[in-house]
Amino acid sequence: MTKYKVFTFLLLATFFSVAVFAQKYTISGYVQDLRSGEKVISANVYDLRTKQGTTTNDYGFFSLTLDSDTIDLSVSFVGYAAFTSTFFLDKDVSLNINLDPSIQLAEVTITDKKSEQMVQSTQMSMVEMPVQQIKALPVLLGEADVLKSLQLMPGVQSGSEGSSGLYVRGGGPDQNLILLDGVPVYNASHLFGFFSVFNADAISSVKLIKGGFPARYGGRLSSVIDIRMKEGNMKEFHGEGSIGNVSAKFTFEGPIIKDKTSFIVSARRTYIDVLAAPIIQAINNSFGTGEKMRAGYFFYDANAKINHKFSEKDRLYLSFYSGKDNAYTMTEQKYVYDDTTNTEKVAFDLYWGNLTSSLRWNHVFTNKLFSNVTAVYSKYQFVTENSYKTIRGDYTQSDFMFNYSSGIENIGGTIDFDYRPLPAHNIKFGANYLYHTFKPGVTSINVTDGGQNIAQEFGQNNIYANEFYAYAEDSWNISGIFKVNLGIHYSGFAVQQRYYDSFQPRASLRVLLNDKMSIKAAYSHMNQYIHLLTNSTIGLPTDLWLPSTDSVLPESSKQAAIGFAYNIDNNWDLTIEGFYKTMDNLIEYKEGASFLQLSNGWESKIEMGGGYSYGAEILLRRNFGKLTGWIGYTLSWSWRDFENINFGEPFPYKYDRRHDVSIVAFYELNDNVDFGFTWVYGTGNAVTLGVARYASAFQYFGYDDYYYEPYWNEIEYYNGRNSYRMPAYHRLDVSANFHKDKKWGKRTWSVGLYNAYSRQNPFYLYFGYQNNARVLKQVSLFPIIPSVRYAFKF
Repeated sequence: MTKYKVFTFLLLATFFSVAVFAQKYTISGYVQDLRSGEKVISANVYDLRTKQGTTTNDYGFFSLTLDSDTIDLSVSFVGYAAFTSTFFLDKDVSLNINLDPSIQLAEVTITDKKSEQMVQSTQMSMVEMPVQQIKALPVLLGEADVLKSLQLMPGVQSGSEGSSGLYVRGGGPDQNLILLDGVPVYNASHLFGFFSVFNADAISSVKLIKGGFPARYGGRLSSVIDIRMKEGNMKEFHGEGSIGNVSAKFTFEGPIIKDKTSFIVSARRTYIDVLAAPIIQAINNSFGTGEKMRAGYFFYDANAKINHKFSEKDRLYLSFYSGKDNAYTMTEQKYVYDDTTNTEKVAFDLYWGNLTSSLRWNHVFTNKLFSNVTAVYSKYQFVTENSYKTIRGDYTQSDFMFNYSSGIENIGGTIDFDYRPLPAHNIKFGANYLYHTFKPGVTSINVTDGGQNIAQEFGQNNIYANEFYAYAEDSWNISGIFKVNLGIHYSGFAVQQRYYDSFQPRASLRVLLNDKMSIKAAYSHMNQYIHLLTNSTIGLPTDLWLPSTDSVLPESSKQAAIGFAYNIDNNWDLTIEGFYKTMDNLIEYKEGASFLQLSNGWESKIEMGGGYSYGAEILLRRNFGKLTGWIGYTLSWSWRDFENINFGEPFPYKYDRRHDVSIVAFYELNDNVDFGFTWVYGTGNAVTLGVARYASAFQYFGYDDYYYEPYWNEIEYYNGRNSYRMPAYHRLDVSANFHKDKKWGKRTWSVGLYNAYSRQNPFYLYFGYQNNARVLKQVSLFPIIPSVRYAFKF
């Protein structure tokens, strides 16, 4: 009888549960910009009555399952007027929501849920940077820069003066997974590191994750920078462009088929080489040698994307990026010998660049299950060429050519699923595969002399590798107080008959103290199977991407973090975080080794070791009003530990920066005038300098044995690797923007000052002599630099 009662109870409970779930219905659809049709990423979809909600995914899709009842639906995003609708939910509803980008109205009428999401989400150590803020920041030569904007956030350091490299929580620039529309970008810098490759006019969203990594990300140790391109205006044609100190750019977008197919194309190019060409030739002509000469440097970017909507359930995206840097010199000298005109031609060419492309298919299986399939291709190449040719009359007498090339090429695909069965669960799972072709460096020499030709090629063969991962994660709202994100990331790497794999657990916890405050904690285990060999601090393109091998193990890291999030009066966001990270199997060149010496095997030219970092970060951010911006502070330590460096003792990482401060402010005086201010301060970089010198004498005997002369040799004594600190770095940048509406659109004049008080910040230090005394001298790179830019929209 007892068993029967138990069975009856379980059966009734089952029917009751089914009945309860049967009364739940799902609201699903896309959130998009009313004027352009662009999808709005990370918009908040929220029921004001039950206080349950969700956010749109990376493609603007949302799914929210609620009990059958009256719904007060609110959809909001920063910079848009909120959408609200009240209705009775008694069936599944498909709802595409258009947000009006009325910024002034948004500031007055909406109580934006973005700050509340920051408090309530399990995700920590994440920063989303609005593109309009990136464009408004005062920057070097007025060139809006995505990566330099991220350098102003806590936990992110800039490296050397003017560089766009990112050093996140003690990691190196190779430990950042930089994605452009889901495709890895391997060299993100132009002009030897002073500008990034991303054209802000072609970008729709920028997200940085420093810790608490969701299981869907992997392959790097320190950060994920997820950059999404615009999709193109579905409603009408628009264009924008600008001309500044060093470059000009133009973007054009519009519908191919209204509300169905759109496109966007964007291009940027520097023009200093064009302006300098006649000056260089005039200077060369002044020497009276008759020599023709061309020299210069330029870079360009080109972005393109097509977006097609087959139906409400199927969309296709094709995106493309190409960028190149080119430094060159060419000379031609003619002279007459034996009544014959002889010509000597000398050329030097150095170029490098990225090519990325992706084809995406979004499909909605059900109102709770969304999928994205992506095919990707990317390539990075570095080439240097030297040539010398002599021509006697019409006959080529001799021809010499030297070529060195290296790079990396990828082809692969990703499939991701987003399943939202209930408001309490958001399940993501998927897999990724990449086929790598590593090109460690090949040198070719071709010599033609007197009709004889000699061709020689040497270097390392290409290395082929297969990399994949699979993941699953669930963001589970256990109760109103506790919420967790639990995930597992499994990855594998096959190279040269060697297979590496790794199980990487990920976990994040949020404890809600009240509607405005929460405590968060996270743990991440990350693996990295590819390495960057670099012997320069300014992002030179000679850096080489190489795989893990039998003797070079994959890099790995473990990071734990704890934090506090506080939304103050729906206008200020405060986050405080502490972290501790360990890193294993890091690599560095041995002393004196470089990329030109790798023909005999790069594994023998490196050292392997580890590192660890820890610290605290504070970010206070104001999102609304005429005055917006943030204050960021980082207190951190970063160490390296190599058995054969510094006698096996731990030493500070070059970019170990004890204190790092950034103050950023935007002030809107009125609709036509606004200002930007940035002030940064950082402890000086750690460098290795001699602290004492010793003289040792050697005897030199003359041709006879009756005398000798002493030969003195000086020996430097070093107290330890990176034991000396450069002077502190600080800088003020200011800018002003003057807007005016025109019949054809809008124009903006922007003026700015980089390093406004002309602080002589150290770029590097060296020992020299002054008044016969040996002194430590400093080289500074940028004094005060003004900028002017004209921009237009139509």
